[in-house]
Amino acid sequence: MTIADVILNATKRLEAARIQSARFDVELLLCRAMGRDRAWLLAHRTDALNEDLRTTLEQYVNRRARREPLQYIIGIQEFWGLKFTVTRDMLIPRPETELIIDTVLRNVADKRKPLRIVDLCTGSGCIAVSLASELPAAQVIATDTSLKALAVARENAGNHGMVSRIHFIEGDLFTPLEHLDIHGSVDIIVSNPPYVPLGDFDTLQPEVRDYEPTCALLAGTEGTEVHGRIIGAAPRFLNRSGTLIMEMGLGQAATLARMIKDNGQYGTPDLLKDLAGIDRVIMAHRL
Repeated sequence: MTIADVILNATKRLEAARIQSARFDVELLLCRAMGRDRAWLLAHRTDALNEDLRTTLEQYVNRRARREPLQYIIGIQEFWGLKFTVTRDMLIPRPETELIIDTVLRNVADKRKPLRIVDLCTGSGCIAVSLASELPAAQVIATDTSLKALAVARENAGNHGMVSRIHFIEGDLFTPLEHLDIHGSVDIIVSNPPYVPLGDFDTLQPEVRDYEPTCALLAGTEGTEVHGRIIGAAPRFLNRSGTLIMEMGLGQAATLARMIKDNGQYGTPDLLKDLAGIDRVIMAHRL
């Protein structure tokens, strides 16, 4: 069978499993199996594919047909133009989270200025690594409750030459930072925390509900519980005029803006929309 034949057959399998991006997924899975890129596949579509590679692809396709995310199968996700290793121990980095990076960069007047940044719920480390790559004088502290996620985050930092710039610490939000002498000295706190309400869990896509870690998804009955903890604790760590930037879920903007206002230690928050026009990031400066 040729590469084109194999792609066609595998695409039909994924289409039957209601995978909307069936052909694209098959091509990436075959690239993974062969160690090639999509341009090479196109140029060699009439080449024969040996049995070992067909078997490997079939195994990958079977996993994808069960709605396992493509990124977990191939082990890679691109974020902010960088490639990140991902496993089932962490959320898959999403394009809308890049708005956090964009927001930070638009609010840093001098990118060469030394900055202290804290990244809470770092997961794969995509936010921490991306910010370190863009801000060469910044030092980043990244926390997460998952030791397995932190191990991958360190690997990602190493892959992009950022090991000396990012300090990864295991623990819940600010708890592991309490013993550090950084109170009142942090310039920027960023986070993509859990924000799915418990009642919405069953409505999530199978790729999310059945495969991504629930501890990184579910926040509580309202979905804003983790945000509330961050809003309450952040002023102790932020310097004067320091900035808090968080991702949020659909319909949570008003609640979080009210939390920030009621806290009394922040200025009026700014809401930033993603490419779909949804309020996705909230930013507030410490008074």
